Amino acid sequence: MASKSLLYLITLDPENTGFIAVENFTSLVEHHELQLDPSKLDMLLALVQSNDEGQVCYQELIELMSSKRSSSFRRAIANGRRTLQREILLDETGLGLYKRFVRYVAYEILPCETDRRWYFHQNRLCPPPVFIAIVTIVQIIVFMCYGIMLNKWVLQTYQPDFMKSPLVYHPGHRAQVWRFFSYMFMHVGLEQLGFNALLQLMIGVPLEMVHGILRISLLYMAGVLAGSLTVSITDMRAPVVGGSGGVYALCSAHLANVVMNWAGMRCPYKLLRMILALVCMSSEVGRAVWLRFSPPLPSSGPQPSFMAHLSGAVVGISMGLLILRSYEESLQKQCSWWVIVFSFITFLLFAIFWNIFAYELLGVQIPPPP
Repeated sequence: MASKSLLYLITLDPENTGFIAVENFTSLVEHHELQLDPSKLDMLLALVQSNDEGQVCYQELIELMSSKRSSSFRRAIANGRRTLQREILLDETGLGLYKRFVRYVAYEILPCETDRRWYFHQNRLCPPPVFIAIVTIVQIIVFMCYGIMLNKWVLQTYQPDFMKSPLVYHPGHRAQVWRFFSYMFMHVGLEQLGFNALLQLMIGVPLEMVHGILRISLLYMAGVLAGSLTVSITDMRAPVVGGSGGVYALCSAHLANVVMNWAGMRCPYKLLRMILALVCMSSEVGRAVWLRFSPPLPSSGPQPSFMAHLSGAVVGISMGLLILRSYEESLQKQCSWWVIVFSFITFLLFAIFWNIFAYELLGVQIPPPP
């Protein structure tokens, strides 16, 4: 049916100018000569109402028929030049369990009603949101393995057997590059593991369902890498464990997106939930600061650094906010995206040179690796 409709559209532009007269286009939409689902029909009406030049771009129409979105539709929506004709998603009844969850995710993540409806109608289970789920499962498995092996469920970095893990970041092993990433699988106790797993599942899975595995995995791993690199620069004697860098990147990006689009967000009790999230995140940072400088038990080495939390939050507010704001739009075409990428690469190069030369030049006394 879509190919038949596209062939019909070609007759509206017989001279192959790339544009269709608004009169012909309006008549086409009003008489429903194209059999479209309601969400696409609304988009067509938005395109007509936002046009001031008496013509419609043929390529934009083709992209819409192919289930793609272009900036012209977003501008039309942003200018408020159309109203929604159908009932809002919350009024729809008779949905299955999965569709109800998709509707919840749409209202939880997206600030624009048209984006929510577009996502609701276009959502498919393939590919599934597997990245956050796999990371969480691996973190739980690693924690259980070390808990059984050491016969301890409250692990600490001053325990030699725990620190001998090839996954922990330790300044004495910073030449082993994989540790700048692999530390996210190690946790020092059920409290830290539970907090990180709960947050990344509650926030990360809906974000991944809407924005896709590539964007969310990029955001999460950028927070993880920024966390360990920041510790290697600002807290040079401290080890790092836990996935807090990635978790705080997801959380801060989502919270910043809610604040930036406060009026459009339809998630219930958003103010109360934001306050609770900020209190929980601040409490976790405070706990990490306290453990870093005032450990409850005497230890033979420094406690894990808290700087990974803060750097992850910075990554989320900068890179993450841009990723979440541009739903189904190409990041490569945005100047601000390249500014963020350039800044991150600059920080990465600086951190590499710092780890190679600064420790010896500054004479930092690194605790001996286990």
